[in-house]
Amino acid sequence: MKAERSLAWRTTESGFDCNDGVRLFYRAWQPQSPRQDGPQRALVFLHRGHEHSGRIQPLVEQFGYTQDWAFAWDARGHGYSPGERGDAPSFEALVEDFDTFIAHIATTYGFAPENILVVANSVGAVIAATWLHDYAPRVRGVIMAAAAFDINLYVPLAKPALRFARRFKPELFVTSYIRPGMLTHSAQEAAAYAADPLIAKAISACVLLGLADTAKRIVQDAAAIDTPVLMLSAGKDYVVKEGPQQDFYQRLSSPLKRYVHLPDAFHALFYEQDISVALAASREFIEQCFERAPLAPSHYLNADRDSHSARQYAALQAGRSCGPVAKAWFGMQRVMLGMMGPVSNGMKIGLRHGFDSGASLDYVYRNQAGGRFLFGGMMDRGYLDAVGWRGIRLRKRQLQQMLGERIAAHRGDAPLRILDVAAGSGRYVLETIKRFQDREIEVTLRDFTQHNLDEARVLADQLQLRAKIDYHLRDAFNAGSYRAEEGEYDIVIVSGLYELFSENAPVAASLQGIVSVLRAGGHLIYTGQPWHPQLDMIALTLTSHQGKPWQMRPRPQAEMDGLVAHAGCRKIATRIGLEGIFTVSLARKPAAPAAVD
Repeated sequence: MKAERSLAWRTTESGFDCNDGVRLFYRAWQPQSPRQDGPQRALVFLHRGHEHSGRIQPLVEQFGYTQDWAFAWDARGHGYSPGERGDAPSFEALVEDFDTFIAHIATTYGFAPENILVVANSVGAVIAATWLHDYAPRVRGVIMAAAAFDINLYVPLAKPALRFARRFKPELFVTSYIRPGMLTHSAQEAAAYAADPLIAKAISACVLLGLADTAKRIVQDAAAIDTPVLMLSAGKDYVVKEGPQQDFYQRLSSPLKRYVHLPDAFHALFYEQDISVALAASREFIEQCFERAPLAPSHYLNADRDSHSARQYAALQAGRSCGPVAKAWFGMQRVMLGMMGPVSNGMKIGLRHGFDSGASLDYVYRNQAGGRFLFGGMMDRGYLDAVGWRGIRLRKRQLQQMLGERIAAHRGDAPLRILDVAAGSGRYVLETIKRFQDREIEVTLRDFTQHNLDEARVLADQLQLRAKIDYHLRDAFNAGSYRAEEGEYDIVIVSGLYELFSENAPVAASLQGIVSVLRAGGHLIYTGQPWHPQLDMIALTLTSHQGKPWQMRPRPQAEMDGLVAHAGCRKIATRIGLEGIFTVSLARKPAAPAAVD
């Protein structure tokens, strides 16, 4: 039976380039008799930690979708992919690699994301879950087997000890304590695991701790995920804990989700003595996923009123998001900020203009601490080093990189036209076009505040830019501010704006206006804030540009992308910021159809 199924695919080996230039290995299984009753479909398998794509071959056969493609990679540091065995620059790099892998599959083999379903095991399942949360792909569904949200390290205080040890030895590795017989009841599978020379027995502490930190964030904010998910858990799992898997499942917003507990199974669910229940549940779930259409972009228009994030925001507004002790602590911080804040240059600007204002943002971008007396400078450095502000500066670098790539890719004799609908001081745009003084570029900077536009003029003069720059006092949410007579733009930027407003109707109206002045084939660069770890502190301590408490509703990436898609653009890339707080995304307006003679 296995031999007959093996003949159903033609197996090929290839590679793809990651964003940092590293080329990773992968396998593809092409069906000999492809599906004729609809679009081509693909199953993408993510191997467990320590393993590689060579061990996926039996799963492709056992799943038995002989009319569908299958793919599996060797994560960096595994199998035939390069890198120190069990290592990566970070756990986030593995997630970014996977996003690149899926994009490669879609582009190279012609698969729409909604015709892809992911099957992931253990560490691979955490990669998949993080990918769903941070990148919000429109894949048809994900199967997560024994997701490693919390690994059993057994040694007391193992994680704090590893963090401390890495201060002295950053390249520290941890050897797995798990014996093959603890992974499966099958003696044959245990022997194959033990004899496989490509299985890495160690994992870097960097990746292990990054996995733990990221998993905690993803489980906490799992409600942001609405992709169909099947979770398979092992009742006798010596490797990972089941509690976080259950928490993740309960919090999911997925309209289709299932949790299947296999009481006698060890960790390697798909390599067990009996996998019939896991396979049956997986096949049933796959059929259910492909029977129902993905959520339409219009689904997200009402998410500001009917979603988990909307309920969280309502609790924040009603003062029910934290307990009395936390409120008292943040209240004391607010009083101290009012008394001591003016000696810090950054806090002084925030108190005067709002901590979310363009003026405050520009100060954070400059990242030059200052204040009255030595104490003021020290306070300012602590202020500028807050996780949110560090994330803002990374967002700026990512935005500038993305903008620079689009400017460099522009072709044609006509000037490249760029619009920033809420530019603030325009620093990220103006500093970027400084590097393209040899290009013909026209820039329009718009903002709601004249002070910000005046600051932008000063900065443009300081940079001695050749580009033609226009400054308009406009409201980005006013549909009348997008005027066809001003011409179409090749690139439109909306950065740090929508994150400040919880309602979706004005955001959708703004996006409709933007798309109306974006040329066919043009690009939209937009930012998002899918989550934030300090919502209560910010709401109870800081004030916004409107002079009110700075209360934020993080907009999940799927929701933000859905609003962009509803306006008429298709997202093609996302870059994730520090701790997943901020994102920078690129979308494209469809090209105009070719004229017919």
